[in-house]
Amino acid sequence: MPIFLDSTAADFERRFADLLTMKREDAPDVDEAVAAIIADVRARGDAAVCELTARFDRLEMTPARMRITGDEIATAAASVTPEDRAALETAAARIRAYHERQMPRDESWTDETGATLGWRWGPVDAAGLYVPGGLASYPSSVLMNAIPARVAGVGRLVMCVPTPDDVVNPLVLLAAQVSGIDEVYRIGGAQAVAAMAYGTDTIAPVDKITGPGNAYVAAAKRRVFGRVGIDMIAGPSEILVIADGDNDPDWIAVDLLSQAEHDESAQSILLTDDATFGERVARAVEARLETLERRAIAGASWRDFGAIVTVRDLSEAAALSNRIAPEHLELAVADPEALAAEITHAGAIFLGQWTPEAIGDYVGGPNHVLPTARSARFSSGLSVMDFLKRTTLARMTPESLRAIGPAAMRLATSESLEAHGLSVSARLARLNR
Repeated sequence: MPIFLDSTAADFERRFADLLTMKREDAPDVDEAVAAIIADVRARGDAAVCELTARFDRLEMTPARMRITGDEIATAAASVTPEDRAALETAAARIRAYHERQMPRDESWTDETGATLGWRWGPVDAAGLYVPGGLASYPSSVLMNAIPARVAGVGRLVMCVPTPDDVVNPLVLLAAQVSGIDEVYRIGGAQAVAAMAYGTDTIAPVDKITGPGNAYVAAAKRRVFGRVGIDMIAGPSEILVIADGDNDPDWIAVDLLSQAEHDESAQSILLTDDATFGERVARAVEARLETLERRAIAGASWRDFGAIVTVRDLSEAAALSNRIAPEHLELAVADPEALAAEITHAGAIFLGQWTPEAIGDYVGGPNHVLPTARSARFSSGLSVMDFLKRTTLARMTPESLRAIGPAAMRLATSESLEAHGLSVSARLARLNR
């Protein structure tokens, strides 16, 4: 059974604080191992990648076989059923349309001194997309990472996907084809992250790496940050549902299980102003767990990290939600827009009982790569902006330099940076002859 909390209880604050600080990452200390892997790839390149692939993915690898060829991708894509292809293409079209609206505008203006100021946006040259393989194989993640990069105008898209025992999901390769990925490599783990960051004879380095992965991938992304950009360090999945009593408890139960089935360390929380409804949802979850295909995983997640919290009212639910800063937030209430106005921290918000979080995972349009572990307090989900850089522009005229230059000279003097001041004063001296 999950944890049951009541905001009116005397010990609520302590128990809620414990809920916020639960350690859900069920990974060993892998940083030392990852550091060794990265160092090996940097030193030996392709040879290290091939040896590590054989060790971890049970796949004998050579540099010549590392890249999945266009013919292999086409053959795999052709094996996908028409129904699955249509669903994938529907998702791709909606994701593309949503992200096209995110493209920012260049700006330029002339201020009152005559100086021209502004900025321009441009894409990174190359992006590396990590896609999980094996049991956790998600073609939707290919679309969510590649399409924003392509919309941003990234010139070269590289995808690494592990293929344990030489098995690959055809839908993943079709998604790569639909998204316009340029290069696909059958490698994974920390060695794939290192190869994309530092390059090998076979894989040219990229400028930014995005995409989810296991603890080794997360640790590798953390270590290569600075050499390349990364999107985020993602933790286990999570969902928070705020629901009133005017809901089908089974709907809310399967919404909670939709994240619990990802990982035994995932977390599903219900906040409700109706204690009886919370109990009905708990019973509905237990009933669903009797038949759910991934019931062992979902059951462990719900048992160890699930929670049902009874609150005084929906405003209190919103306040508690802001403290949780969930990855996914469903507002299954009569007026979701009004409640959403009270939400300040959430990766993605799903408005109303007809908007299950699973729509966002696949075909809604917004990105499903979202901040976890309360990082929605300070970060956002993946977007076109992750693949763009902003360059500022400034042009002085003699008049504008005369107007603002003395202030620059004064500040340079205050910082004891003589050459800074001289670079301005030398020009002003010419103007004042």
